[in-house]
Amino acid sequence: MIEIKITGEDYEQDIRPLVKAFYPDDTIVIAGKEREEQEEQPDKFLELVIEPEQCHIRFRAEDRTYEETEDFSNLLPGVYKNEGTPDRRMYRNYLHRRLYGILARETGKTLPWGTLTGIRPTKQALERLVKKEDKELIANYFKTEYLCSDEKTDLCLRVAENEQKLLYGIEDKDSYSIYIGIPFCPSICLYCSFSSYSLKQYEAYVEPYLEALFKEIEYAGTCFPEKKLISIYIGGGTPTTLTADQLQRLLRKAKETFDFTYLREWTVEAGRPDSITKEKLRVLKEEGVTRISINPQSMQQKTLDLIGRKHTTEQIKEAFALARECGHDNINMDLIIGLTGETAEDVRGTLAEIEKLNPDSLTVHTLAVKRAARLNIEMDRYRDQKSKEALEMMTACQEYTKSHGYEPYYLYRQKNMAENLENIGYAKPGKEGLYNVLIMEEHHTILALGSGGSTKFNFAGTGRLERVENVKSVKDYIERIDEMIQRKKDFLEEYGGFI
Repeated sequence: MIEIKITGEDYEQDIRPLVKAFYPDDTIVIAGKEREEQEEQPDKFLELVIEPEQCHIRFRAEDRTYEETEDFSNLLPGVYKNEGTPDRRMYRNYLHRRLYGILARETGKTLPWGTLTGIRPTKQALERLVKKEDKELIANYFKTEYLCSDEKTDLCLRVAENEQKLLYGIEDKDSYSIYIGIPFCPSICLYCSFSSYSLKQYEAYVEPYLEALFKEIEYAGTCFPEKKLISIYIGGGTPTTLTADQLQRLLRKAKETFDFTYLREWTVEAGRPDSITKEKLRVLKEEGVTRISINPQSMQQKTLDLIGRKHTTEQIKEAFALARECGHDNINMDLIIGLTGETAEDVRGTLAEIEKLNPDSLTVHTLAVKRAARLNIEMDRYRDQKSKEALEMMTACQEYTKSHGYEPYYLYRQKNMAENLENIGYAKPGKEGLYNVLIMEEHHTILALGSGGSTKFNFAGTGRLERVENVKSVKDYIERIDEMIQRKKDFLEEYGGFI
């Protein structure tokens, strides 16, 4: 256990993720907040004393103590604003670098993304490219300000360049996207932390849910009469747990409600192979869906069984072949590296099977065990099966995509990712998922419909983003649908002129 004590300005949200990156298996508690709840005694202590003009860092592990006190204003000339107060971002980055040096010396390891702990490392790179800054200067900034490795810096720039091409001509002021959530799944995976519900247990809720959802869709169709709808993403859950008839009704409801004149992409997560039928795939194609995902996560049967995927690897292949037969020419597949019990050799075996299918895009997720996931709740049961080869797995994926003509086009990170890595989308030219880039780079407003939906209202040209949430519970969503609509109405009545 590691205990962190912070005196002065509270940088907990900045410091905790960096410490966790070096010590992923340790419990981290904040003195004065969480310490009293823990019976276990900490074996490592981090103390930060943060004052306007200096910071003091002390880290103790067993009999080793590291201690530094630095004059902030002398070390970083120009950090102070004209009014004499420090710039928080630069102060935070400075603290990160000093702490990073201490933890790197103690653990003997470095982090591929350096001190970057935010989920959107490409955001700054993209902003600088848009301003036509020199790529070499941008790369140097990432290496010196965040201590990023050469490999991750280069990757960040490649992704940002591809994002810039995809976003060309899309203006945040006059465009928006739609997310529609279908929260039902054939079964709940071990690592899942989403608001998903087993179809077997919640089948009686599906029709009432769709009725409520259609009502919210109708309202959404009135929100932005002057804006261009650029993309629609139907996710979940697993949208294809709906019957073919229900799926068709949903798609037709969207088509009759929204203006598709400027629509560039319509994605549906077909997701689980055990929810896919030829009839559903035909409905998706005939109603105009342009992109689907068939997500194996792994092509190792032992892994699928362990994580609660109630289907076989053969079903994955059959579903993919059916999709091609029905005319789908933009199919994404998701993989997860770092899954319980897997080795790098297992991932290479998965890639060999993926090669035979030849998907149009491949999204590689690094396992991040979230608090609500069953894998985290039952951690002791699975501790011995934890994967320890995530970096080698990611390298295998990078080599595969490079040799098969895929380009990295979007990237994001999460807390508690295996070996401090990333999630990254690769695509063949012209097969990128535009919605993925729009939501990651927060380029414009995204209206989120359905239970658990989080609408992101973009204040054009300001960088300001405000969220309006829907309730997560399916039952609550059905019963409180008028309230969900009213939340958006109230926000738009107050701020609509800025969106």
